[in-house]
Amino acid sequence: MEGHEVDDGAFAAVMLAVQEMGCENINLVTPTHVVPQILRALRLAAGAGLRLPLVWNSGGYESVEALGFLEGLVDIYMPDFKWMDAQAGERLTGVADYPARVCEALQEMQRQVGDLEVDTRAVASSGLLVRHLVMPGGLADAEAVVRFLAEHVSPRCAVNIMGQYHPCGKAYEFEGLGERVSAETYRRALSLARRAGLRLVG
Repeated sequence: MEGHEVDDGAFAAVMLAVQEMGCENINLVTPTHVVPQILRALRLAAGAGLRLPLVWNSGGYESVEALGFLEGLVDIYMPDFKWMDAQAGERLTGVADYPARVCEALQEMQRQVGDLEVDTRAVASSGLLVRHLVMPGGLADAEAVVRFLAEHVSPRCAVNIMGQYHPCGKAYEFEGLGERVSAETYRRALSLARRAGLRLVG
C-alpha cells in the first residue's frame, strides 16, 4: 500500500471495526512507510473508543527516530532479526548496515515496551517479541543473534526461533540459500537460545 493511498478516516474505521469483531489486537504488518498516516488514523480511532493493543510487525530495519514517534502508541513490537553478519547481509540483500540498524531499533523497542507480557489466557498484551529465522549453513548466525538479545536487549527477551526457511525463486542464485535448514541446525539454534536464558515463544 502506497502512502498516498491511505485514507486516515477509512483506516480509523477499519481499526474500530476490528475491535467490534472481538479481535485481540491490531497487527500492522510492514507499516513503516506509512507512519504519518497511521498516527493520524490512531488519533481518530482513539478518540472514537479504540482500546485494542497495537502490534508493530516489521522486518526490524527501522530508524530510532521513526520509532520515537510510536512511543506510547505501540503496545507490542514484533520485529524480525535476520542476521548479525553484515557481509552476508550485504551479499544477500544489498543492505550493508542491517545489523547495526536492527540492533539500535531492538534496543529502542525494548526501552519503550519492555519484556513481553501475557495475560491469564496466554495472550500477549505488551512488550517485545523478536523473530529469528534460522538459515541454512548458519548464514543467520543464530549464536550472535541470541547473544546480542541476551546481553544488550534483555536477559529475558522473548524470541521465536523459526525453522521454516524454504528456498524458492531466486534463492537458488545465491550460494548457501538453495537448501533447506536441517533439523540439527534448527535444534542447535533452539539450544543456543535456551542456554542464553531467552524466553522461547512458539
